[in-house]
Amino acid sequence: MASQHAGQAGPAAGAREAADDAAVAARDRLLHKISSEADLPALGGSVSRVVQMASSDDEAVRDLARFILSDVALTQKVLRIANTVTYRTASGSPVTTVSKAIFLLGFESVKTAALAMILVDRLSSRHAKAVRSELSQALCASIVGREMARRSQFKDAEEAAIAALFKNLGRLLVAAHDPQIYGRIIALVEAGTHTPAQASLQVLGCSFELLAEAVLREWNMPETIVGALAPPPPGVLKPPRGRQEWLQQVAAFSAAAARLIPRHGEPGQDAATRAVLTRFGGALGLDHARIGQLFARVADETRALASNADLALQLEDQGEQAPQPPAEAQGEKPGQTATTPDILPGDLLLGLQEHGEPLQIVERHASGKPMNARDLLLAGVQDVTQMMASGRCKVNDLMLLVLETLYSSMGFRFATVCLKDPQTQRFRARIAIGENSSERQAGFAFPAGAARDLFQLALENDADLMISDATAPKIRDLLPAWHRTLLPDARSFIVLPLVVQKRQLGFFYADRTQGAPEGVPADETALIKTLKGQVLAAVQTR
Repeated sequence: MASQHAGQAGPAAGAREAADDAAVAARDRLLHKISSEADLPALGGSVSRVVQMASSDDEAVRDLARFILSDVALTQKVLRIANTVTYRTASGSPVTTVSKAIFLLGFESVKTAALAMILVDRLSSRHAKAVRSELSQALCASIVGREMARRSQFKDAEEAAIAALFKNLGRLLVAAHDPQIYGRIIALVEAGTHTPAQASLQVLGCSFELLAEAVLREWNMPETIVGALAPPPPGVLKPPRGRQEWLQQVAAFSAAAARLIPRHGEPGQDAATRAVLTRFGGALGLDHARIGQLFARVADETRALASNADLALQLEDQGEQAPQPPAEAQGEKPGQTATTPDILPGDLLLGLQEHGEPLQIVERHASGKPMNARDLLLAGVQDVTQMMASGRCKVNDLMLLVLETLYSSMGFRFATVCLKDPQTQRFRARIAIGENSSERQAGFAFPAGAARDLFQLALENDADLMISDATAPKIRDLLPAWHRTLLPDARSFIVLPLVVQKRQLGFFYADRTQGAPEGVPADETALIKTLKGQVLAAVQTR
């Protein structure tokens, strides 16, 4: 009898081993496919760079702004998000610069939005329906995580939004790189025979979370974020004993909420919401009223974010599936109003937009300068005024906003703020944006008073220079050797000295690779001088 049982167990055990081997082989093939993708290391590098920007770092705002500005598509998406009804400030004024978006919306909000947009840009074109559905859930989860971080007393709670964004990274990568395996896993879950963890283990040989952890470690993500992807214990959760456990709970709750929010309020969803509340409510301080308010707020913001990330209708598309309580929910093992400065000439006020729509660059001169430079500059002056009126702006942030305004409004390819170091008596670029900005910033330095060149003359005379043709003999002869070496193709540029009571602080510099025969009209000149004056006023009052 025993031998008969052993004979029956033998084939069964053999079948299980074969299935396990097949699952491991499928996982290995998937990991190889993911790691061999040419764009994945670039995606990981971009994600890692943004994640490691800390809001407590004085350089963080300019680093984030420079990163976003280096990608035209990402810049447009961030500005579109900042100008949605959900994000628009009480003043209703349009957000026209990344610097203002960071200032008004908050560093962490823009940082998380940028991360989400990076994932969307790199992955949304693959096997559209499944990938875009997972991306929509990731966006929604990140907003839930951010809202939970705002309620938390833990230090650096903002990491919860990033952990929530990456919670379903395993599902997203499988959908993007092997839709057949993804389809088999989803079919098992929808059949009701497996939880997502059981299904992924059977088909893939590991959980989605373990796959995501492996990829995030490859991307050199902080261990706190990687550890937050692990599922919490089953059943009703207890209040977290520390920050890491809280991150883990919030990431799991955010993912569960993201699957419910698109259908929140529909018939049959109460049971699923109660299941989520039962599991997470006590641990995270949520009750029925709070979770309802949270879901409604996040749903509105997710629609705005998804729409501006070119994932429109994904929330509605998810509603086509039969509503099911998520496995995670069941605990299964398996600013102030901007004012116009008094120094603005009255005729310039005609450029104010009546409907608060963000300005668009429609046409450009051959030099690259926008045809509507005047309107763009005026919007920048308003942005700077609003930032100064808030009483919470730093001079460096103000300089970055002015620099970005000059860069985008005038169509420059490179722009920098160069400041004098009183100890070394050298002028050195401190903030730079545009083409090859890091390399050019490193080389943009020279000793004070070393030669009577164009830059030294501008500083000595506190004269704003707007050069339309840098190849003209009089201009070319005044250009220092370091400038000709660093920027040999600069054909038009501006120099705006920052001088306070004859003390030379530094200057703004920006250039193009084309001449600018259209010049700078008087109204544009007045606005450029106003921007410079606002910086000088901030320097003197700090």
